[in-house]
Formats: sequence, C-alpha cells, structure tokens
Amino acid sequence: MILVGNAVLSDDLKEHFFVCNLEKCKGACCVEGDAGAPLEEEEISIIEAIYPKVKKYLSKEGIKAIEEQGTWVIDQEGEKGTPTINNRECAYAITDDHGILKCGIEEAHIQGDIDYKKPISCHLYPVRVTKYEEYDALNYDRWDICSPACGLGKELNVPIYKFVKDALIRKYGEAWYQELVEDIEGK
Repeated sequence: MILVGNAVLSDDLKEHFFVCNLEKCKGACCVEGDAGAPLEEEEISIIEAIYPKVKKYLSKEGIKAIEEQGTWVIDQEGEKGTPTINNRECAYAITDDHGILKCGIEEAHIQGDIDYKKPISCHLYPVRVTKYEEYDALNYDRWDICSPACGLGKELNVPIYKFVKDALIRKYGEAWYQELVEDIEGK
C-alpha cells in the first residue's frame, strides 16, 4: 500500500499497466455494469447546471432518459450516479463516427461550452475511490472488458498511476501527485 496525504493507494497502481484502447473496446465501460457513472456530492449541482449546454451533444435516447430520470439518480446501492438508457449505457454517452462510445459531457468541454471535463469517476478509471471517514482508498478495478487497455499499457510501459495522472491531479492536486511519484519512483 502507498499512503499519500489522506489517500491509501493499492500497489496495483504502480505494478499494473493501462492505456485505454478505444479502437478495441469501443468504450464498453460506458455501457457495461449495473449502474451509471458514480458521482461525488459536489458534482450533482455541476451536472444540473451544465445539462442545458451538454444536451445538444447527447443522443435522443440519452436526452429522453435524463428527462425521465433526472440529470442524476440514486442507484440500487443508494449511491448517486448518472442515469442510464434502459439500464445499459450511461445517458451521457454518445457514439462517434467509428462506433466508439464517448462522453457527451466531455465533448461539450472539448468544444469549449463548459469548464467541467466529466465525472471524476470516469476520468480516474480504472481507479475506483472508496471514501471512508478518515481517508480515501484508491484501487485498481480489474474488468475483462479492459483487457485491450492492459495490453496496450504494458506495450507502452505506462503504469496506472501515470495513465490517470491528470485525473489524480484534478482530484488531489499537483503537490499530492508529485508526492505519489516520489514515493513510487524514489525521486
């Protein structure tokens, strides 16, 4: 285990490799699973506020799901998350010209319509954060749909903590990330 600030990280984040390979998986993480993307409490008001600007990027099915369920939902485990279309893909998922699922929120961000990138749980993936009273536990979420990402990460020699660098900095800050790197790499 690695301890940095108020976070305990699994050694898997330094020992395993990962780089999303969307050409192979087609964004399956936006579809598979039993719920939408987990949302943090502070993201709820953000999602509500940005929806009018994000809506034009979404599919008709996604808009319908959001308008029926709301911009966020409480899932079967009592956690806040994004709504889904027919209990499958995230309502904010969009399909590009190559049949790859991507995030409509992120597309609105890329186009300059909003400042918010996407839910931090999506940005951090394959790292999942479990919040405890005193600390956050960061673990590698192994999933067979990500086998191509594991292969590409190994080929490119990119450990998980480097793949999710921007997301970790977004969540915990630059100084925190530098401490993590120093701890792992001994620099």
